[in-house]
Amino acid sequence: MGTALVYHEDMTATRLLWDDPECEIERPERLTAALDRLRQRGLEQRCLRLSAREASKEELGLVHSPEYVSLVRKTQVLGEEELQALSGQFDAIYFHPSTFHCARLAAGAGLQLVDAVLTGAVQNGLALVRPPGHHSQRAAANGFCVFNNVAIAAAHAKQKHGLHRILIVDWDVHHGQGIQYLFEDDPSVLYFSWHRYEHGRFWPFLRESDADAVGRGQGLGFTVNLPWNQVGMGNADYVAAFLHLLLPLAFEFDPELVLVSAGFDSAIGDPEGQMQATPECFAHLTHLLQVLAGGRVCAMLECPGVHPECPCCPSPVLEEPAAARPHESLVREEALTALGKLLYLLDGMLDGQVNSGIAATPASAAAATLDVAIQRGLSHGAQRLLCVALGQLDRPPDLAHDGRTLWLNIGGKEAAALSMFHVATPLPVMTGGFLSCILGLVLPLAYGFQPDLVLVALGPGHGLQGPHAALLAAMLRGLAGGRVLALLEEDSTPQLAGILARVLRGEAPPSLGPSSVASPEDVQALMYLRGQLEPQWKMLQCRPHLVV
Repeated sequence: MGTALVYHEDMTATRLLWDDPECEIERPERLTAALDRLRQRGLEQRCLRLSAREASKEELGLVHSPEYVSLVRKTQVLGEEELQALSGQFDAIYFHPSTFHCARLAAGAGLQLVDAVLTGAVQNGLALVRPPGHHSQRAAANGFCVFNNVAIAAAHAKQKHGLHRILIVDWDVHHGQGIQYLFEDDPSVLYFSWHRYEHGRFWPFLRESDADAVGRGQGLGFTVNLPWNQVGMGNADYVAAFLHLLLPLAFEFDPELVLVSAGFDSAIGDPEGQMQATPECFAHLTHLLQVLAGGRVCAMLECPGVHPECPCCPSPVLEEPAAARPHESLVREEALTALGKLLYLLDGMLDGQVNSGIAATPASAAAATLDVAIQRGLSHGAQRLLCVALGQLDRPPDLAHDGRTLWLNIGGKEAAALSMFHVATPLPVMTGGFLSCILGLVLPLAYGFQPDLVLVALGPGHGLQGPHAALLAAMLRGLAGGRVLALLEEDSTPQLAGILARVLRGEAPPSLGPSSVASPEDVQALMYLRGQLEPQWKMLQCRPHLVV
């Protein structure tokens, strides 16, 4: 299964017919620029292209009143003065004779995408739509938005496909109050929005955009607002918001579908948002969402920003690692054969011939093989290597403390931070503890470290079931450009090897199901390590939401 791209050229038809500085930025080029970039990068050809259809009157009526739909339909026959007068009755909106057609196409594109994903025709997809939707309400246009595309898609998924849990992630720089209003009493929809707020001084200037607006009635607790009260938020802020707030809640919610209100005015270069997150950051955010709902993620364009190309940061110059010593456990022929295959695969990854892989080794040689793999990676091009060792695998004695290697051992006897680059913690005994460990410790350290090679070693007594190992591997794939090498013992089950192979190829990991309660011991170990490491790692300098 691939990725769908839904679009229709008719959505470029609407444009402002009179002078209005507030509305002039909503123009056709906002849509065509995005499509042109996809074509330039060869991405359009790699997607299943779907032509948007118009949403029906009944489908629009899933969230909008009949009177409002009728009002928008009448704009098709109004003159310019009448359109301007009607537009003035709403906040930051303009109507055009083609608005009704374009807005129906925008809503219909979202419906087509949801249908394609939920019927298994594709795994995920993007709807390039215009006008946007997340500000529009049951009976009102608002903020360039006519019909609420994402809300209609969510209601459609519930009605037609029988879904009971839908996550909506709104990363536009403006609060999507329309979505919030439509689902604030609905526990089947978890709505998360971050937005520039500045204590209510940023549009749409609403008190209900603040953090204490959490839903009402049966939907109490299913609205999550993260208001930014200052500008300049960057990659670390956005990733930290996902790791410490959104994802813990999302795993507990266990969605069947993820919808993204994908507004990119929250990225660097947009004069309205004034934020500093680079375009690459949104790729990481998307990857993190793909571990949910079996990878069923539907993104729908809201307000695209105009962003410059971001220069790459140079890698720091670091010392070469010490030469590796021979290991007695690698003398036997079968261990040497396994090591040769591992090094062949690792060299292929470092040379760009393959992206990821799985290698097997005899249990007696697991630690020594991992040591050689680390030294090989560092001496053949890796500048920063992350090693996540699960089970009874001791840190190689020759591993230098030069900042080139981050060693995380999950399965140690006790929680210990021997240095900022050498961390050990006991293996959490329950799903909630495992998720808290990954989201609250492993990924913040990994994103702060920014490796260009990841090794995942499942050693003796690692104790992970297939879905847990798959989730860890899937989330680590967002790092190092996907260069992840999994090292397994030869006697590992074929099922474990198979599920890891599928995840490393890009499939979504299976759901862990409802989260169990993290044990007090797991929580204590995590908080102890975070306290020890917070001064050195900025990604840990916020309070996590533990899965309890």
